[in-house]
Amino acid sequence: MRKVLKSLLLPLLLLLSLCTTGQLRLPRLVSDGMILQRGADVKIWGWDTPNQAINIDFRDVTYLAKTTPEGTWEIKLPSLEAGGPYQMTISGSEVITLEDILIGDVWICSGQSNMELTMQRASPIYAKEIATAENPLIRQFNVSTRYDFKKPQSDFEKGEWVKATPETVMSFSAVAYFFGRALFEKYQVPIGLINTSLGGSPAEAWMSEKTLMEFPKHFDELQRFKDDDLINEIQNSDNERIGAWYRTLLQKDAGNKNTPWNTPDLNTDAWPSMPIPGYWADQPIGPVNGVVWFRKEINLPPSMKDQPAKLLMGRIIDADSVFVNGVFVGTTSYQYPPRRYEVPAGVLRAGKNILTVRVINSSGKGGFVPDKPYTLTVGHKTIDLTGDWKYQLGAEMELLGPPTFIRWKPGGLYNGMLAPLFNYTIKGAIWYQGESNASRAKEYRTLFPAMIADWRTQWDQGVFPFLFVQLANYMETKATPGPSDWAMLREAQLQALSVPNTAMAVITDIGEWNDIHPLNKKDVGNRLALAAAKLAYGDDLVHSGPVYKDFQIKGNKMILTFEHTGSGLKIKGEELKGFAIAGKNQKFVWAKAKIKGNQITVWSADIKEPVAVRYAWADNPDQANLYNQEGLPASPFRTDQWEE
Repeated sequence: MRKVLKSLLLPLLLLLSLCTTGQLRLPRLVSDGMILQRGADVKIWGWDTPNQAINIDFRDVTYLAKTTPEGTWEIKLPSLEAGGPYQMTISGSEVITLEDILIGDVWICSGQSNMELTMQRASPIYAKEIATAENPLIRQFNVSTRYDFKKPQSDFEKGEWVKATPETVMSFSAVAYFFGRALFEKYQVPIGLINTSLGGSPAEAWMSEKTLMEFPKHFDELQRFKDDDLINEIQNSDNERIGAWYRTLLQKDAGNKNTPWNTPDLNTDAWPSMPIPGYWADQPIGPVNGVVWFRKEINLPPSMKDQPAKLLMGRIIDADSVFVNGVFVGTTSYQYPPRRYEVPAGVLRAGKNILTVRVINSSGKGGFVPDKPYTLTVGHKTIDLTGDWKYQLGAEMELLGPPTFIRWKPGGLYNGMLAPLFNYTIKGAIWYQGESNASRAKEYRTLFPAMIADWRTQWDQGVFPFLFVQLANYMETKATPGPSDWAMLREAQLQALSVPNTAMAVITDIGEWNDIHPLNKKDVGNRLALAAAKLAYGDDLVHSGPVYKDFQIKGNKMILTFEHTGSGLKIKGEELKGFAIAGKNQKFVWAKAKIKGNQITVWSADIKEPVAVRYAWADNPDQANLYNQEGLPASPFRTDQWEE
């Protein structure tokens, strides 16, 4: 009987397979909910059997094509007016109907983690914006992470167009969303945001093999990583090395033996104390790597008993596991994300409660980052958790080197995350990147313009608008003027404005000294939108803060002239800060500065014969306060070209 059923089922399954498996295929971008670029020829493309007739029916017009012997096809739709939603029917060896298509403006949103950072991550300061994010005319297509060193890919493995709602916007790039929202509010046309970004990625990862030939070191590295055996060898070696380190750590950790150190009634009278936030390298324990346990006792009133709570543990270097009264409430595996944990109902007690944090650090200074929130919130009551915590070393380990980030190697992201986009007509691109190239600022002067030219060549849409973000202020401030890798990289970005149809958003006033991922992405998006209004939409407005132009020397003073002064220069505060001046010895000292019209006079009583001025020349120029009347900050600059 089984044989009979099998003989009957096989032909039936084969027939069903033939009926349901068509040859017509569309790229992921060409799908339901897509936004097509207005005012330009738009390409629709795909794959089907060789020499197959293809018809597209769109807005009462039929467009015809035929597949090549290789099975590819494309059809160009002539200049379209903004509007929608529309339906599109594509007929070939089968029929595919796409729904809810809009016509508007499409922007590429790329870079590293500050472009990738989501509205979810920034949600603590944007509750209102998230709650009012219901807008089906703003949509994001999120490109999944993929690298390929051998050849450009023709499509993505997954992806879909998503409308902005209070729920879905949480996965939108925060910079891209605020940029798109500002454009929509101004121009009232659908805005498509294609988010192709990856944390930590350097610029060379987003460049083609042909362009990388101009940079032999990166080109040679790309050739090396075409070897799958090499990649497997590196990955296996890293996995074994890192796995062995963590296995040893677990075996050695005294906090996991006998009575675990997250046990609420553990006797910690002999444990030393240290102030939190802070780093244990600054305590008697010294700069050790490994695992350190922290405990704090807090007393809660009966009204908080069994209530759910929100626990904010700032930022911790590197990894943490958090327990409340012995109950595990959350973990984070690396240093950058903010620690936001939910304490479930039934965990908190009236009276004594114990918070325990197990911190693993593999290199550098481990501990709790200052100037971040460390609180427990129950209802409307918030308890400050800073102050003395008990701590104890669980296990000391040797330094653990980082893994090899293969996905960041030259050319890989270009092939995997950029190449499938080149057929898709766009309005322009926004770019937020540079942190990963900060130690190679001199190279970035040529690398970044080469990348822009590369993209424009591949898209074959002429010199489309390319808008980028200058690095924010970051790291601890310095008491005296001095060299700065981040300032050098900002200068390389400033120099890229010589590339036609580019603009830069300056954000040295909205960073966070203790976080490479500042949460203020609304101002970033809005400043990029101003640049887009000028370059992409032709509006007559001030889109940039002051940019240094030239200088002259008069006695012991230097007179600076600026472009993009708008309605005039202004100070935020009582006096100009952030200027430094030097004589022939090239030693900079802080300077006085005064606005006179659209010029600035800079001087110091210590410099009789000045030769150079610098402004906001630091990793974190948080005192810099030169703006134009439109409220846009001046770009950092230097008048000298002394290499550092």
